[in-house]
Amino acid sequence: MIIQLEEKYMVNVYFRYPVAIVRGSGAILWDAEGRRYIDLMGGYGVAIVGHSHPKVVEALKTQLDRLTICHPSLYNDVRASLLEKLVTIAPKGLDKVYLCNSGAEAIEAAIKMAKKYTGKSKLVSTMGGFHGKTLGALSLTWNPKYREPFKDLLIKSVEFVPYGNLEKAEEVVDENTAAFIVEPIQGESGVRIPPDGYLKGLRDVCDRKGSLLIVDEIQTGLGRTGTMWACQHWNVKPDIMCVAKGLAGGVPMGAVLAREDVGESLKLGEHTSTFGGNPLACAAASAVIDIIVGEKLPERAERLGEIFKRELEKLKQNHPSIREVRGLGLMRAVELKFDVKDVIVKSIENGLITLYSGRNILRFLPPLVIDEGQILEASKILDDVLDTLSSTAQG
Repeated sequence: MIIQLEEKYMVNVYFRYPVAIVRGSGAILWDAEGRRYIDLMGGYGVAIVGHSHPKVVEALKTQLDRLTICHPSLYNDVRASLLEKLVTIAPKGLDKVYLCNSGAEAIEAAIKMAKKYTGKSKLVSTMGGFHGKTLGALSLTWNPKYREPFKDLLIKSVEFVPYGNLEKAEEVVDENTAAFIVEPIQGESGVRIPPDGYLKGLRDVCDRKGSLLIVDEIQTGLGRTGTMWACQHWNVKPDIMCVAKGLAGGVPMGAVLAREDVGESLKLGEHTSTFGGNPLACAAASAVIDIIVGEKLPERAERLGEIFKRELEKLKQNHPSIREVRGLGLMRAVELKFDVKDVIVKSIENGLITLYSGRNILRFLPPLVIDEGQILEASKILDDVLDTLSSTAQG
């Protein structure tokens, strides 16, 4: 009945999995019939601290009894505490914060900051990059299938260069470039890791050309890759950083962290949000940061990520259909030689929920609280599914 109701009333813009999830705990989900699933999707990376983490639940319950909305025109204790925590864990120098409700909204605010601070109009993004689907964010998103239906509404002064290619970046970034935006690791394109020196090279190019470097940590941040922020793997400090997904443990929230002079370039009324920084989201986000730091989730992601990598490499040895295994921490991907749709469906039938990137890439963004036993169980399910599909194809 759940599936039928959603099919009847919901706008058909999502690829739907044939399962109705009603409950979750840690890295485990249950459907309406009570069946258990290991969650390697993590709500597209949102479930950083796991589903229904007790500390997040308690923070929300406590805040519900106190205050549920406080527009940023009024000061608020929970918001103030969160802002301080965000700056404390941010790369050094990012001392100003704009709070919003999603990753795409964070990108929109970053675009305005870059334009306002530099007075320049041109933006440079990367081929394969994904930054959201609202019009400003979509303007920076490369995939033509998302852009084409709305191309007449997009920002015109955007150029794309190949990801990982410093020479092209040097060629395209010029004196009229407000900012270069980049994911430290490309997520939607299949967990693409840049070559060594690329991010540092971009930092240098932007410095020499008088442009800002915007780092999109919406999917890679908050410990996902084994460090608090993925850009820290390469010791790169952005001028603007966009954060969202797991920030509030499942409650919608996004944030832009910027250098003080960049953040202060926006003046009164130039970019605001009714719900941005509301007390409920702030309470949840404050609890999430406490969990990430207190439970050392970046270190956990690094350790368990290596275990997961080992298991995926074993799969590659056992299955010629696997072309490549890649990733950092608990942001992983397996590129196959065929469409992954059947793998996803068969995995669900066997108690495993995975994610995809395009037609032939399985992507994994599990909660950082997943344990080793669950990783081994998930890997065994994938092994069995690939065996079954291989046997069916040969038969």
